[in-house]
Amino acid sequence: MTPLRQRYLEDLQLRNYSPKTQDLYVDCVAQFARHFGTSPELLGPEHVRAYQLYLIHEKRVSWSRFNQTVCALRFLYRTTLKKDWMIEHLPFPRGERRLPVVISPSQVATLLDAFSNPLHRILFTTIYAAGLRLSEARCLEVADIDSARMTVRVRQGKGHKDRYVMLSPKLLAQLREYWQVYRPSRLLFPTPDSDHPVSVRTLQDAMRRARRKAGLGTRVSAHTLRHCFASHLLEAGVNIRVIQMLLGHTSLKTTARYTHVADQYLFQTPSPLDRLP
Repeated sequence: MTPLRQRYLEDLQLRNYSPKTQDLYVDCVAQFARHFGTSPELLGPEHVRAYQLYLIHEKRVSWSRFNQTVCALRFLYRTTLKKDWMIEHLPFPRGERRLPVVISPSQVATLLDAFSNPLHRILFTTIYAAGLRLSEARCLEVADIDSARMTVRVRQGKGHKDRYVMLSPKLLAQLREYWQVYRPSRLLFPTPDSDHPVSVRTLQDAMRRARRKAGLGTRVSAHTLRHCFASHLLEAGVNIRVIQMLLGHTSLKTTARYTHVADQYLFQTPSPLDRLP
């Protein structure tokens, strides 16, 4: 590991960036340096501009990946290299506004039934029942399920924030059945024969098999169940501020995008013209 990479990683750690973000940022900077075959310390604004155009026109990366690269380079030049003047050469592009993929409650039920492994089924059921991220569900502990208060404690979610969400009575019953069979001690969803969370790759493969069996599109993922949690609550009349707190969103604007998904149901309402004789 080069001294610059070591210092960059330490700067990320000192500012309490998550391990996932650390890996992502280091990878973005490494690819930037690899593209020019030299250290970022020796690269300037024209190199940054050329690399951004390369990402857009040749690599054709998503805007999400493009923004992640910008964030990684801004941190590098501002914090590690102390070159604030470089920041103006790293602007953020206008973001794309896309509506989240949402499926109906009946499709959710079909999808959950399609999981053949009981551990996978109850984990994804928990994501939908509590509106969790995949990373949050994987790291749930047995002690986080509070049947007395009927809550689920989410430890250190995105942004290093704890929060509580509701514990569905139906989910509690299913978790108890699952516990009777698997008897997890600390982690609620560990890998077989270990005390580590079940891997992301394993869960992604399980989701791919289940959605194929359920006859759903390829855009359906674990995060789709979180989107469904929010949209289905909104359609049921739950206040959007409550949904914001349950999802752990910092900004209400992030939660507000679900109103556009729920609005689609308005178009299913018959027009009074259709009732005229």
